[in-house]
Amino acid sequence: MDLYIQVLVSGLLLGGVYALISVGLNLIFGVVRIINFAHGEMVMIAMYLTFWLHHFSKLDPYVSAIVIMPVMFIFGIVFQRIVVQPILATSATMKIFATVGVSLLLQNLALIAWKGDFRTVQTSYSMSSLEVFDIIVSIPRLVAFSAALLSIIVLYYFLKYTYVGKALRAIVEDHAVARLMGVNVEKHYILAFGMGTMFTALGGVLLMPFSSVYPTVGVTFTLLAFVVVVLGGLGSMSGTFFAGLFIGVVESIGGTFVSPALKEAIYFAIFVLVLLVRPQGLFGKGKGSEEVGLK
Repeated sequence: MDLYIQVLVSGLLLGGVYALISVGLNLIFGVVRIINFAHGEMVMIAMYLTFWLHHFSKLDPYVSAIVIMPVMFIFGIVFQRIVVQPILATSATMKIFATVGVSLLLQNLALIAWKGDFRTVQTSYSMSSLEVFDIIVSIPRLVAFSAALLSIIVLYYFLKYTYVGKALRAIVEDHAVARLMGVNVEKHYILAFGMGTMFTALGGVLLMPFSSVYPTVGVTFTLLAFVVVVLGGLGSMSGTFFAGLFIGVVESIGGTFVSPALKEAIYFAIFVLVLLVRPQGLFGKGKGSEEVGLK
């Protein structure tokens, strides 16, 4: 029984970070109405920045978030203005091709610059843990889960109670009506992309003390984030959070009791089943898909 609880706890802690990465995608997808297949590369860039800041300046990974988050916020704005803005009025297919192209470009630039080596950050607490009722809890994973949970709560209250947050939610519901009500839609597109990239990057930073970075690591996170967003539902931050926890648990259970090689296959099977039964996700309302050509 202890083994089952151990696996469950490990999956929940990892799922919190998955949820944070996916919240960024959900925010961008919901507001800007673009399927960003370069989303995982934002995680990859943040992970590399964390590694190099630690390598050259011995900056603690968690402290480096203070530097990396604003940098990635600006990166998201530049990405939106240069890549996304010119193709907003085009078809969904063109948007997919453009973001896939950026994904491949960033992967190959990383490969040229840093080769295919797996790079890790070793700190004094990387292997530390605490024992609670005979359950071993990894300190880096616990910190990552706590930071991810706090970030999602902050984002939730920002979206719910601030003017900018309400404007973003209005755009998610209907960008045309939001424009008629005086919302500067284009300005909020930029803000949403910057915020989504920033929260995604924070997830990458939190992963580094117990994970590795390499040029194609973003592909895994892109696919995983889409699974989480579909399960949680477009526009549902709470749904994304619980879906992230669920995927973390499924991955942990599958990797432990089935096969590490099949853990992705298990949650992709669940993904397909949810698409067949409830295309809008478990918590989604089904709005917005027509905007990206999915209906």
